Amino acid sequence: MKAMDINRPEVQAEVSAVFARYEDALVNNRVDVLDELFWSSAFTVRFGVGENLYGIEAIRAFRQARPAQGLARTLQHTVITTFGADLATAMTEFRRAGSDRIGRQSQTWVRLPEGWRVVAAHVSLMG
Repeated sequence: MKAMDINRPEVQAEVSAVFARYEDALVNNRVDVLDELFWSSAFTVRFGVGENLYGIEAIRAFRQARPAQGLARTLQHTVITTFGADLATAMTEFRRAGSDRIGRQSQTWVRLPEGWRVVAAHVSLMG
């Protein structure tokens, strides 16, 4: 891959926009948008703070059962890197009000025929 294929401005703008849409849906508990932005596949994986979810059905069930309170957070050190036109990673740290713990989130995004989708995600808390 040529260096010019990494972080092409137009691709990075697309992924930044869909990442912002995801974050808005997350903190506002828009489960339908979160569901839309994850790849609808048995191969999709999401590792959370207390759960390992394999496949979109497990991810959907988790989202439906999760409480809708306490979702607001502040992001910091977000790094979005694109590789060519169809693959990207989004890494960020987050903090929730009233907590000193730092959370970490990583996502792998792929451009599919239906648009950009998360194909793998990981969320963890430090310390």
